[in-house]
Amino acid sequence: MPRPVSRCVSAGHGMSDNALAEALNEALIAGLKERGDLNDPRLEDAFRSVRRHLFLPGAPLDVAYRDEAVPIKTDVDGSLISSLSQPSMIAAMLGQLELEPGQNVLEIGAGTGYSAALMQHVVGPTGAVTSIEIDNHIIKLAEENLQRLGLGYKVRIVQGDGAAGYSPRASYDRIIATASVWDILPAWVNQLKPDGILVAPIWLDALQFSAAFRCIEGGALFSSDNIPCGFVRLRGPMAGPRLSKRVGATSLVIVSNHVAGMDAAALEMLMLNDAEENYLGLPLAISDYWNGLMPFLMLNLPDDARFALYHLLGDKPAFGLDNPGFALFVPGSGCFVPYNGRGFAIGFGSSDAVLALQELVQRWAASGRPTAARLRLYLTPPGQTSRVPAGARVFERPYHQLAVWLEQEGAQA
Repeated sequence: MPRPVSRCVSAGHGMSDNALAEALNEALIAGLKERGDLNDPRLEDAFRSVRRHLFLPGAPLDVAYRDEAVPIKTDVDGSLISSLSQPSMIAAMLGQLELEPGQNVLEIGAGTGYSAALMQHVVGPTGAVTSIEIDNHIIKLAEENLQRLGLGYKVRIVQGDGAAGYSPRASYDRIIATASVWDILPAWVNQLKPDGILVAPIWLDALQFSAAFRCIEGGALFSSDNIPCGFVRLRGPMAGPRLSKRVGATSLVIVSNHVAGMDAAALEMLMLNDAEENYLGLPLAISDYWNGLMPFLMLNLPDDARFALYHLLGDKPAFGLDNPGFALFVPGSGCFVPYNGRGFAIGFGSSDAVLALQELVQRWAASGRPTAARLRLYLTPPGQTSRVPAGARVFERPYHQLAVWLEQEGAQA
């Protein structure tokens, strides 16, 4: 998810690099605290002590300390393989972990080593952080960064498929994945202590949520702390299905749980129809979409409707669309909602998709505009009866049945 961006302070001429880095880091920390992304004093101390720019050699200081993700490696087709995540997202996910001194932590995906260094600072000399990474190039980068800071002997980076976890240093108090997953892998559950916490960005339809899972009865997992996010997919054979499809030779890319059944040629033909701008009925901001409306849509779709995200490769316009957003499709009709559109949508084909979306927006508003804070995730292994509320949406995954719902206001989490 694109999170609000905090801009760094401008520095005076003649300020040394160290002084500038300190000033930029303090401004970043202040912004994270102000928005509620950094609430744990131990994490705040870690962000202050572990300088982000040291994990981005050669990057300008103002880039290193923006609240933005920084690409690290791309595939041959230009798709992102690895990045240093947005600081607010890192702070939020490490907050979900509830780290404490002395804990044993496993990280799935090393990246630059920055998150591992932050976690090592919190767990301290009596704790341990292991990071497993499938890509040798990224391992080398992370190891060099950690060694430069004198942390090479404290944080252990191992090569391997993160789907298997790392049993030699199990069991773990905390496990965190820094790539999006289709399901929670059995190895992770087996290597987690019974009272541990497992944080992972998991796919729900076209959306991802960083979920903080805890083990409950019968091998089930439950999360009541779920944060909208957007991460690159887990690499390797357990990555799950591809959820994106390019529309013809255009720059438009659709991301959907139903993408395998979408006819790209038919969609391209639909979008060659004249576009019509429509108002959804509320002046909505990007935070309203990600934290409220889109989770509600995902859980309350009509049977014939399909929910999707969309983006534009190289930011090149297509079919009159020039900004990313989300979409709703029904037979013979599509409705595209740019995040920056303040409640306006662009319809193609018949008006059915626009009317369906307007009705869903009205239902969301009438329900009190529930947010992702009320989202609940319940994973049960095969053969176990799920005890979930009526109306929950259920996703079948390779190792679990995933039930998702919005908790009623005031209900017990």
